[in-house]
Amino acid sequence: MIQLCNLKTFRLVHSIFSCTFASKTSRVLVGDPKHSHFSLQSQLLCRHITSENKHNFTVTYLINTCGLSPEGAILASKWVKLKSPERADSVLELLRNHGASQTQISKLIRSHPQLLSADPEKTLLPKLEFFSSLEISKVDFAKTLAFNPHLLSVSLRNQILPTYNFLRSMLSEKNVVAVLKRNSSIFLEGHCKHVVPNIGLLRELGMPQPCISFLLTSGTRVLMVNSENFGQLVSEVKEMGFNLKKSTSVNALCALCGKNKLVWNRSREVLKTWGWSEDDFLSAFRKNPRCMIVSEKKLMQVMDLLVNKMGWSSGRIAKYPVVLSLSLERRLIPRCSVVKVLLLKGFTNENLNLGSLLKRTEKQFLEIFVNRYLGEVPELLNVYQGKVDIQDV
Repeated sequence: MIQLCNLKTFRLVHSIFSCTFASKTSRVLVGDPKHSHFSLQSQLLCRHITSENKHNFTVTYLINTCGLSPEGAILASKWVKLKSPERADSVLELLRNHGASQTQISKLIRSHPQLLSADPEKTLLPKLEFFSSLEISKVDFAKTLAFNPHLLSVSLRNQILPTYNFLRSMLSEKNVVAVLKRNSSIFLEGHCKHVVPNIGLLRELGMPQPCISFLLTSGTRVLMVNSENFGQLVSEVKEMGFNLKKSTSVNALCALCGKNKLVWNRSREVLKTWGWSEDDFLSAFRKNPRCMIVSEKKLMQVMDLLVNKMGWSSGRIAKYPVVLSLSLERRLIPRCSVVKVLLLKGFTNENLNLGSLLKRTEKQFLEIFVNRYLGEVPELLNVYQGKVDIQDV
């Protein structure tokens, strides 16, 4: 029985490939001046289109026009049946006119093939025009749509507009667009089920409106969790010593919610291997919550640089946790290279304030740690720029 099913699948895929290459191959066979890149085997395959493929117009269209793989087209065809190309062509043209690339269209149709049978004028165009009226570029909107094509399925009047108006009542137009780009799922779920009651809880507990707006913009998904879990999350943050009237509590809520909590737990274990105590970790987390949701690889690289290569104690780093989130390539490595040279040359000592060293603007850093020493160490700027190794100075 299994072998029979596999045989049928093989025949179907065989026929799909045949149909996919048929139009292009026929040009080669009749002497079309356009060169075909398909192999002779593919061309000969087209001669064997079976009767089984006569009812597979949808699959053929998905492959030839939408760019889906044969396997993807077969899966997508379970959700949409096309009898002719006219409406589907209009849908694709509409998407192109609103900035979608062919790759994005393929992704859209692969994840939501029902779009091809939607009414382009009555169903899709009003939503596309609404989103396009916001302060969002065509490129960004196309990316958002490719990530969440179901935005075109929900009701404009009953879902999208009410959620937009709710967001706009607390956020600027620019921040509403930020929510759309980062967490567009709020337009699918709506704001009434979880977001409104969760915001109500925060207000009862004293969180000011600026912090709520900050959370709504940067951590929309946090406000979308069910009320019971959200209440537990808020309690956990308070128990850790965060003040809900300060923005650090917003960052803590984001760091401890959903998948970020797994990263947070892993960061705690990694930093303990470098000698941090539980108090070190919680103290650092209270100072800079987002520093604890960087990748394990990044944590290991930063600690290796600062502890093993620079010789600074891990306890010292715990007092300036912001360094864990700074870019290795753009900030930490160039600055540490300069300081290492200065240490070796005796122009500074190890009791540097890490915060002032690593948090300063580039202009400030260059003035304090590079330009003033160029007379004694001419290659220092090249060290900072990565053009000269430390041992060559």
